[in-house]
Amino acid sequence: MLVVSLWSNAMLQTSSSSPFPPSANSSPIPTGTCWLTIPTVVGNPGLNRSGLSTMAEHLSQSELNYPFKLLEYFNGFRMSKVIFSACEQGVFDLLMQSQKSLSAAEVAWKLGASEDGMERLLDALVGAEVLEVELNQGTGLFIPAYYSNTDVANLYLAKDSPKSLYDMIIYQSQTIYPLWNNLGDAVREGKNQNEKTFGLSSEDIFSAIYRSEDEMLKFMGLMNSSWVIDGHDVVTAFDLSRFKSIVDVGGCSGALARELSKAYPASTVTVLDLPKVIQTAQKHFCQSDDTIKLQEGDFFKDDLPAADLYVLARIIHDWKEEKSLPLLRKIHAACNSGGGVLLIEAMLFENHRGPIMAQLFSLNMLLQTEGKEHSPSHYTHMLNGTGFSDVQVCRTGKSYDAILALK
Repeated sequence: MLVVSLWSNAMLQTSSSSPFPPSANSSPIPTGTCWLTIPTVVGNPGLNRSGLSTMAEHLSQSELNYPFKLLEYFNGFRMSKVIFSACEQGVFDLLMQSQKSLSAAEVAWKLGASEDGMERLLDALVGAEVLEVELNQGTGLFIPAYYSNTDVANLYLAKDSPKSLYDMIIYQSQTIYPLWNNLGDAVREGKNQNEKTFGLSSEDIFSAIYRSEDEMLKFMGLMNSSWVIDGHDVVTAFDLSRFKSIVDVGGCSGALARELSKAYPASTVTVLDLPKVIQTAQKHFCQSDDTIKLQEGDFFKDDLPAADLYVLARIIHDWKEEKSLPLLRKIHAACNSGGGVLLIEAMLFENHRGPIMAQLFSLNMLLQTEGKEHSPSHYTHMLNGTGFSDVQVCRTGKSYDAILALK
């Protein structure tokens, strides 16, 4: 959404060639001056020219003058699509691999795009501060521009970076974005929109999420990207070194398990997930120096391996409590004496005032699953009600938080 802020700032610095000139009776406005006016509202006693007092008495003067924040929100989807499109077309990969800055014409030619369209996309990325641009001397109206990645783009947006968020972006673009087009229906109906969006049953959510090998790979790539940036913080939120056997329940590609193994090398870490997920992880995500173990199993239907600690990362928020509470009881029963469970979720504030990311995640759960995000007190109630005690909560200040409870 940075592009909107930059646009707004540029608008405030425009000259008196505004499409809204002063009236004939007013004094001339010097070149370089920008003015904003609040129109007089006629016919409503609650409004007045000096401050729209009763309708907007708590707004700052800048908010009264212009709704900058709202415009950023309205236009946020455009910025998302700019990043999505650039990733999908390989812009960041090309610029990282290039040994020099490239013109829009060169980027367009190499990626099979139109020069005009690519130039506009690259300029928007410059405005968003993920690309840099160098302007050379030109003639007339033509000023040659050459583009390169910022360090942020190289680190997070290029596909081959060890901290790449490319897979997360592709999943957001091709799966999450279409679902969000049906947010209004989800709110009205109170159920996920897999059927309306993809023509799939809304009942079995992971049949929809894993509807093809390609979709499974995209989802597992999303999980990988998530734990690249959040994994270390959540597994070190508490000292887990006392737990010598750890099972990552529904651990998908094994990315979080690898973070656990790096943080606690004296512990054995096992990923438990559906057979097709484990087989895909072995085929596409295993690393030559892996210290984690992979085990096939359905954590709802099959017996759980005994362990000191069970990790449920973004699992509880997928399900209604009639499914998640029995799972927690099952984990409590399988857990070794003195062991525990670590929940990793995006926690809501108790006062319903945020964090906005967790609130958006909760809406996403409505669109894609049958669950929701919860507050710390709600998770504490769930854990105490299924046999756990000594519940501790740690907010990481990032996307996901950690909750540790003991048997």
